[in-house]
Amino acid sequence: MTTAHPFVVHVAQLRRAVGTRWHERRQGPIEHLDCSGSFVPEEQMPVADVVLEAVLGGVSVTGTVTASWSGPCRRCLAPASGTLRLAVRELYTDEGDGEETYLLVGDEVDLEPLVRDAVLLELPQAPLCRPECRGLCPSCGANRNEETCGCEAMRDPRWDALDVLRMPEGRVESGSSSSPASG
Repeated sequence: MTTAHPFVVHVAQLRRAVGTRWHERRQGPIEHLDCSGSFVPEEQMPVADVVLEAVLGGVSVTGTVTASWSGPCRRCLAPASGTLRLAVRELYTDEGDGEETYLLVGDEVDLEPLVRDAVLLELPQAPLCRPECRGLCPSCGANRNEETCGCEAMRDPRWDALDVLRMPEGRVESGSSSSPASG
């Protein structure tokens, strides 16, 4: 059954008896699911797989929200992607404020705000293409995952004054003991 609002569930019959449960699986597009570093592609629709239960004063919603995400890797700018699988447990009431509980409008539970909130809170703000990504060389821009560049690591010239304290290669400092004094 396809509706204009795929996340709206009519719960009039559910609310007739406290403790009644329904399983619902809803999927649909949600606009503007993005944060600073990643987004849910329009063709990848989030899924709410939940159980609705009639409780005193409202409807309890428990289950999972699943969404695929994409974005540029924060280190090398290559495409990064993944799948979020999020546990949700929320309450819909007639006085829902959007902070503590969601609004139950008449006999309809709109799962879209729940899905939106769950996904936006968990989208990676700085995605990685893989955990061991080596990133781009800050000097020449080479992708260090694909090639080795001949650039030296950039040094901050403010530390140059401390170079006089370095020991020449192969020389060992004498006169100091690294073992504790015995007593």
